[in-house]
Amino acid sequence: MTASTITEGMPSSRDEAWSRLQTCLQKLPLYHTKRNRVSSGHPYVSRLSSAIRYRLILESEVIQSVLAKYPLAKVDKFVQEVLWRTYWRGWLERRPQVWQDYRRQVRFWRKRPSSETMARGKAILGGKSGVAIMDRFTNELRQTGYLHNHARMWWASFWIHEARLPWALGADFFFRHLLDADPASNTLSWRWVAGLQTPGKTYLARASNILRYCGPEYLTDRSGLDRLQDGHLEPATLSDETNLQPIAWHPPSPLSTLPQEKCGLWLHPDDCLLEQGALSSGKPTSVAAFYCEAVYLRMGLSPLRRQHLRSVLSDGLARASHHFGCEGKLIETDNLEVSMGTWAQSKGLRTVISYAPAVGPVKDGLPNVERSLARQGVQLRLAQRSWDRQLFPLAMKGFFPFWRRAQDILKQHLPALIGDSQQMELGISEDQGHMIFSP
Repeated sequence: MTASTITEGMPSSRDEAWSRLQTCLQKLPLYHTKRNRVSSGHPYVSRLSSAIRYRLILESEVIQSVLAKYPLAKVDKFVQEVLWRTYWRGWLERRPQVWQDYRRQVRFWRKRPSSETMARGKAILGGKSGVAIMDRFTNELRQTGYLHNHARMWWASFWIHEARLPWALGADFFFRHLLDADPASNTLSWRWVAGLQTPGKTYLARASNILRYCGPEYLTDRSGLDRLQDGHLEPATLSDETNLQPIAWHPPSPLSTLPQEKCGLWLHPDDCLLEQGALSSGKPTSVAAFYCEAVYLRMGLSPLRRQHLRSVLSDGLARASHHFGCEGKLIETDNLEVSMGTWAQSKGLRTVISYAPAVGPVKDGLPNVERSLARQGVQLRLAQRSWDRQLFPLAMKGFFPFWRRAQDILKQHLPALIGDSQQMELGISEDQGHMIFSP
């Protein structure tokens, strides 16, 4: 299996994302009944998750395109899957301590490379678990940067409940290799499988489920599958000291006017679509994106993941430069805040503006970036997308309460959010819970 085989259909540019969406639209009526099947090439899922994660294409654009072609009753499950990403991000935005606790656990275990736990984990991550299908999934993830959502759930359950390994290390493995790795979706989905996100509810892999949904090409070697026989797994007993209480959320104030002079736009991995939304009418002096290879290496990001990240940044930068008619520069750096300050000083900037990042690595670095710019007399201003401003506050409890409340907002505001006057009827389908987002 080659990288080109797997990454085909995982867009790294906006043009590729639109092309992929058009292909997806043709077979979307099959999604509801076929989406759980794990087959070579993954023909029954959209593989748009990476494009949505980096906002090469907006959630609102995807939903608009789907509902322009089909009534919601035929595609409601797909629409819900798109909204799961918004829900996870909104939930974590009010509980950033969950992300920080997860990263602390990863650092804790990384400092114990010679422990028995780490040795067992290393064998599984090397494709030597003794369960052939799990080893196949491990190798597929390493080689392609992608796993079908169902396979992600099985693998996470195997890691936690059969191998009895720390959930945070498994989540970190996914985060380092998945091209669509999203801090909220990945972290909270792993917590759900572990039984921490919804206390008392765990996800246990079952051999019968694997045999039912995997294509025959995945089942040529069934060795070790007896370890996952129905009823064999017992949920791991995990303690969770993470504070799950929400904090007050203070989104950036709306930008009433954009500076017209000595303004720079910062393009980062959480939003690669500067030319749409509140920032689209700006007249920046310069647009910059920063590729931090040394940081990504310290995080352990795979070569495929780093290559994909460079591609999406380059695409976003090229589009922004063309739209705004100004210089666009991809700056390679080992120190984001220093390079940000140097860029702002070299261009004589007084303001740097960007779309607000979500909870995760980019947002973690904001305090240092802000201080670095301030030393140059430069103000950092962030704009919140209307989609996030409207929907994040609804993610207070479970997904379905969120979905019920989101319906009214979508009915009223989706046309304004995407610049289209289409009206739509929204319904609800309380299907099985969704885990690691991969529509």
